[in-house]
Amino acid sequence: MTQSDIAETRIAPPKRTMRWHILVFLAPAFLVYTAVMILPLIETLRLSLFNVVDGQMTFVGLANFQRLFGDPRLAADFWNALWNNTIFFIIHMAVQNPIGIALAAMLSVPTLRFAAFYRSAIFVPTLLSFVIVGFIWKLILSPIWGIAPGLMDLVGLKSLFSPWLGKPESALITVSLISVWQYVGIPMMLIYAALLNIPDEVLEAAEIDGITGWSQFWKIKLPLILPSIGIISVLTFVGNFNAFDLIYTVQGALAGPDGSTDILGTLLYRTFFGFQNQMGNRPMGATIATVMFLIILAGVSLYLFVIQRRMRRYQF
Repeated sequence: MTQSDIAETRIAPPKRTMRWHILVFLAPAFLVYTAVMILPLIETLRLSLFNVVDGQMTFVGLANFQRLFGDPRLAADFWNALWNNTIFFIIHMAVQNPIGIALAAMLSVPTLRFAAFYRSAIFVPTLLSFVIVGFIWKLILSPIWGIAPGLMDLVGLKSLFSPWLGKPESALITVSLISVWQYVGIPMMLIYAALLNIPDEVLEAAEIDGITGWSQFWKIKLPLILPSIGIISVLTFVGNFNAFDLIYTVQGALAGPDGSTDILGTLLYRTFFGFQNQMGNRPMGATIATVMFLIILAGVSLYLFVIQRRMRRYQF
């Protein structure tokens, strides 16, 4: 063997062995996710392109979408649900997330006593069943046997009480605030974890420069946790435009009064499965589900390809 052969042998990189055990561990999760999420999504998208013609499922292309946006009754119900869904999302973005950020900032103060208890107490409602939450709040806000009128009377505000869940102008806001109460612990914990990950050297340098208290939060901490806030915003968007359970529990499938709390999830349920005198229409329900998917996909894409890039430029 020549010197050149020995040199080539030494330089040649070792062959990388295939780590089959990684595929083995990922396979169960991948199969479950495919069966529960991917295959139903594909079937929903396929079903939206078909309709029942003479008792047979027939490919109709985009005819279902044309009917959804062209039929006066269907279009009115869809745009009403989309508008209510948008309000539902805005209330969460304007109330839930800022409160979660503020709570996380207060809980991250080192001198705060019983911080662990406060974290647990605020996070516990997110673990409760939406059925329990909806039923409890219906009892609390009931004008007949609820405790809300009595509690407001104790502080001299009974005159401000009204059956908020029974009025079209206040029902959606009330249900949105109930949802905020239940899920405010999620953004709180995510932001709290992000605040704990800020290096101590950065905070110590800020204190040396005289930046302390809330000034330190606005000038130092907030810019560093912007990526976490972005992720929370995306989760809020996806969760709210997929919402169904709490509205159904509190206001029923009709999402009353007078459709004031009707969102895309409840409209999809009534259209697909039918309710009372309304017959179920699987292709039209799949069409609404497809539109919901496209809305969520557009929102997530906007964050990933526009907002997140700008945030990275801001950071680096």
